[in-house]
Amino acid sequence: MEYVHISNNSHLPDLSKLKPFRCIVVIEDEVSENRQKDISRWLIESGCLYMMAWGNKCASWDTSVDLANLEIFDFGDIPDNEFVSTTWHDDEQLSEVFWYSKNCAFHSTVDLNNTVVLHLSAASKSEQYAKDYANA
Repeated sequence: MEYVHISNNSHLPDLSKLKPFRCIVVIEDEVSENRQKDISRWLIESGCLYMMAWGNKCASWDTSVDLANLEIFDFGDIPDNEFVSTTWHDDEQLSEVFWYSKNCAFHSTVDLNNTVVLHLSAASKSEQYAKDYANA
């Protein structure tokens, strides 16, 4: 599991070494609509093929990532190996989403060997989330 912490104005890092990957987006900050759109597109362009959103307004992330995937293909057909599955988990504990990621979040045509926990927050929780993910 790779932990990536992003605050409101921080740079979006290069994740290409992890491509293809599944991503758990943990939203603890308020994120503007434009920033959400930028992050969603960045996830798709970086190689995310399965996105799970948890936290503040997580259902909107499901839609935002879906739209980013569609936009990249000009709202036409998306090849199976580039289709991004999305889920949101507003009624679950984060530990349940970590478990879901490890046991259920599989792509239909591509092996996803890497997992990113993308934490959108003012404060980092790298050690806590690494421990929680390992125990899920």
